[in-house]
Amino acid sequence: MATADLTVLALGRPGTSAGEYIAEIQRRLARQQRVRYRMHAMGTSLEGTTADILATVVELHAVPFEQGVPRVYTVLKLDERRDRPDQTLDDKVRSVEERLAGD
Repeated sequence: MATADLTVLALGRPGTSAGEYIAEIQRRLARQQRVRYRMHAMGTSLEGTTADILATVVELHAVPFEQGVPRVYTVLKLDERRDRPDQTLDDKVRSVEERLAGD
């Protein structure tokens, strides 16, 4: 299993709000079954196989283009641990929370 953090930036849109294309990205994620996802204030966390994450990112990168935006800049951070193939996003957060609880 791999985890990723995705931010899709639509450049050249007429207004300053990004909410319209972000909402459409979240709708597309809700309709798919390949990856788990969790929106956060600065992007979306993804969880699944590397191949499924990358295929999903390709589709999401196209969303602003479909809405008429002339340029899209996508940032993807991908983490794959083959020594712990079952590690999830929740596992990563829990690991740090447990360390903090020991402080």
